[in-house]
Amino acid sequence: MTTRDRILDAAETLFAQDGYAGVSVRQIMSQAGADVSLAYYHFKSKRDLFDQVMLRRAEHLNDIRLKALEAVEKRHPDDAPTVEEIIGAFTNPLLDLLAADHEEWKHYFRLVAQINNSPEWGGELMTRYFDPLVRRFIGALRKALPDCSDEDLYWSYHFLSGALTLTFAETGRIDNLSSGVCRSSDMASINERMPTFLAAGFRALAARE
Repeated sequence: MTTRDRILDAAETLFAQDGYAGVSVRQIMSQAGADVSLAYYHFKSKRDLFDQVMLRRAEHLNDIRLKALEAVEKRHPDDAPTVEEIIGAFTNPLLDLLAADHEEWKHYFRLVAQINNSPEWGGELMTRYFDPLVRRFIGALRKALPDCSDEDLYWSYHFLSGALTLTFAETGRIDNLSSGVCRSSDMASINERMPTFLAAGFRALAARE
């Protein structure tokens, strides 16, 4: 592994645990086992390091979700995919990554959850890294729900995003609430239920008079 990759891994872990403001460059470099001066050799600033942490995985996540959506659309050459299929293409690739390689992905997804729920960072960073893909999915959902108003469509996506990033956070809240019947780390159970649950909400809002 290169020094740059070690720095990115260390920054991702620490930012996910303590937030951007709670982590110093010195702490990151200590975790990476590298001299502090190398931080500014590889990155322009702490903010540039943070941006590179977000960008390196966002591109991959956007790519695999776009491919999943395109595969779903190819199965429906003459009509729109179902709402469940579209939502599944958006959520399942991410949850599959967490299930298949939890240690590799957990910090990044927790960082996304943190950012998405931050008034300071959420609007700016989620827009920068994910909005082009999200707009592509909203376009697909608009075809699947032609009678849904734009207002209800965007609110429905907002609720989807909240449910997904709460899942990413793996807070353990559902573990305690259910006395262990459900586990926040059980991505297979989440994957099985989330598209069905969310699709019902999209349809309910679309059907309002």
